[in-house]
Amino acid sequence: MTTAGLMTTGGQMDVGIRELRDGLSRHLADVRAGGTITITDHGRPIARIVPVEVPTALERLIADGRVTPATRRKRAAPEPIKTAGPVSDLIDEQRR
Repeated sequence: MTTAGLMTTGGQMDVGIRELRDGLSRHLADVRAGGTITITDHGRPIARIVPVEVPTALERLIADGRVTPATRRKRAAPEPIKTAGPVSDLIDEQRR
């Protein structure tokens, strides 16, 4: 079924950005009822809204024991190096 930016395919809907914005409450009610919405921009899929009970691919891999979550936080990025010249000069200097 297709109607003004909305296409339904067996429990899944493709919804354009404008249609999503204009009918957000209705679309979220559909998701709450178990549906999945694929958001499109000019007909191209860009995002998906799924019920929170549906595990993500990562959550399924963790549950299956195929992936182990990180045990420590990511380190902070180092401080940038201050230089007066272009990066190419620094590279040339390090190659000598």
